[in-house]
Amino acid sequence: MGAAIAAKELAKRRHQLLDLIGADGIAILSTAPERVRSRDTHYAYRPDSDFHYLTGFSEPESVAVLTPGGKHGEFVVFCRERNKERELWDGARSGPNGVISDFGADDAYPITDIDDILPGMLERSERVYYSMGVSPDFDHRLLGWINDLNANRQRGHAPSEIVALDHLLHEMRLYKSRSEVSVMRRSAQIAMTAHRRAMQACRPGMYEYELEAEYMYEFRRNDAQPSYLPIVAGGANACVLHYIDNSEALRDGDLVLVDAGCEYNMYASDITRTFPVNGEFSEPQRDLYEVVLAANKMATEAVRAGNHWNDPHDVAVKEVTRGLRELGILTGRLPALIRDGSYRPFFMHRTSHWLGSDVHDVGDYRIDETWRLLEPGMALTIEPGIYIQPRARGVAKHWRGIGIRIEDDVVVTRKEPNVLTKQLPSTVADIESLMSHSS
Repeated sequence: MGAAIAAKELAKRRHQLLDLIGADGIAILSTAPERVRSRDTHYAYRPDSDFHYLTGFSEPESVAVLTPGGKHGEFVVFCRERNKERELWDGARSGPNGVISDFGADDAYPITDIDDILPGMLERSERVYYSMGVSPDFDHRLLGWINDLNANRQRGHAPSEIVALDHLLHEMRLYKSRSEVSVMRRSAQIAMTAHRRAMQACRPGMYEYELEAEYMYEFRRNDAQPSYLPIVAGGANACVLHYIDNSEALRDGDLVLVDAGCEYNMYASDITRTFPVNGEFSEPQRDLYEVVLAANKMATEAVRAGNHWNDPHDVAVKEVTRGLRELGILTGRLPALIRDGSYRPFFMHRTSHWLGSDVHDVGDYRIDETWRLLEPGMALTIEPGIYIQPRARGVAKHWRGIGIRIEDDVVVTRKEPNVLTKQLPSTVADIESLMSHSS
């Protein structure tokens, strides 16, 4: 399996959360349900990120309970029992004993016993830490247990408060440990290899889905899955930000924008490169590309501890606006163009988002209405772009229908930004050189 999060680190996370919820609290996490794709077939199962972050356990129909000083132990799991018949069809299950021996639970019970056991754990707590709204079905069950305790005071005491668990847990997840960065680096390495493979395989006349297949091959041969539906957008399709049809032919003379990352051991990479279908940038393509590349580099340099979250975006906006002005696509004074948002028809999205177990990872971007400070351990993307619609008014014809984005994965450190994707070619010269050596 390669890089993974060790049991010792999982235990450390649980102890940190136990300290945060206090002696009178109880934390409850339900994992994600299985999802039906069509009739009796399911999507590949993926556990809830919060649940997995604390447990490392990947089986459905599971609930984790953390309660400081609980008589059943501080870390209790409800899970599926072993079942020879079901395991014959669906594969091995850990069962309660396996969760204790392999995942560090203090105690574990069959999920079918949760109605009998969990209410007794609730009645000794004043506060329930729980992420309401993530699983409506489990919300209903939890509120039912609490209502039953309130209605039957002779049975026990009901918690008086439900506190948002995600507020505490997502702040924990925002800061990546060395182990997490190591897994994210491996995820990025797999994705970078896939991008190189695709650049070298690209030919005029290929279909977008054929190029997508190069990524999928590289992901799966390295035990990874796509962390989101890949965007493989040739020509003007690149001006559709979330283009996922991937169904058209790649034309000689066009660029292709590929936004494709993978998930490895529950951690995501998120990379975009834009390259010429025939291996050589035209002059207009090169000129626009250099603007986006400069914005990418300058924004990456702004990923420094002590800077505000929005600083990389402000830098990217300035560089993109400056470049569009120098190319004659925008006219006017630079400060006014930025203030008036004149760049927005061509650069309409943010420059960054958090990255981690979820490709758009958890964590607040503002604290008390102020952009938060970047701190060591935070991980984010840097992804400026320029998109000139095919029918853009007031823009010279040779610019129209060009979409360019360059996206890298960056971890904040105490010194230089740690760019996990820096080994993937991004300059015009390096991309053309790589593509000229295609097989």
